Amino acid sequence: MSDLIKDKVAIVTGGSRGIGRAIVLKLAGLGCHVAFNYHEQKQAADALVQEVTKNNVRCKASKVDVRDLSQVKAWTEDVKSDFGGIDILINNAGIVNDKALMMMTSDDWQKVIDTNLGGTFNVTKACIVTFMKQKKGDIINISSVSGIMGLPGQTNYSAAKGGINAFTKSLAKEVASYGIRVNAIAPGFIETEMLAKFSDEQKEQMKQNIPLQRLGTPDDVANTVAFLLSRDATYMTGQVINVDGGLVMR
Repeated sequence: MSDLIKDKVAIVTGGSRGIGRAIVLKLAGLGCHVAFNYHEQKQAADALVQEVTKNNVRCKASKVDVRDLSQVKAWTEDVKSDFGGIDILINNAGIVNDKALMMMTSDDWQKVIDTNLGGTFNVTKACIVTFMKQKKGDIINISSVSGIMGLPGQTNYSAAKGGINAFTKSLAKEVASYGIRVNAIAPGFIETEMLAKFSDEQKEQMKQNIPLQRLGTPDDVANTVAFLLSRDATYMTGQVINVDGGLVMR
């Protein structure tokens, strides 16, 4: 599986923790050089760089706000200059701010939309011309089952993730003739900091709604990323793959 991405260069947004961290480690383990951004977690980012470089690949962490297109453009240009190019983009950065709609402020709405959906637009826009010129590139957007089935208290998050799913399909059609593939992964309930606020009892209730009767792990998502970048998936584009233990089936 690793031969297709060995020695390639990947950008991963939101790479310092959770799903992003697992993706960085997975790609590095397959011989891919990785540049990732963080927003606040500098210590975690620096520790991850140290861990990744043990795989004899290059890794660099940068403090970048994906909501700011000028920052994003400067970052991607730096990656191209420093690493010699960009082959893979993983749009993973995201936040949650769950509230009932009647309690949600405009700021609560906008921050989630700007980070999750706007960030995906910004980083993809900064990379797409490079991919088109070289007539190759792989883009994977990390979405959510919330963008497919909707979850109460997540109108902002569901709207952003549903937008990412539509963005994925539209862009896949737009750039397929350039040899660029665009896919999305929609995780279900994954054991990350986003679930830390829930009690053990609440997590048990979540499991009851999941056919496989367990929460997912960041590695479950990272393994799907690796599959989509492998030779086994070269005929796949415009897909939204649920990694959710069967949750969306219900």
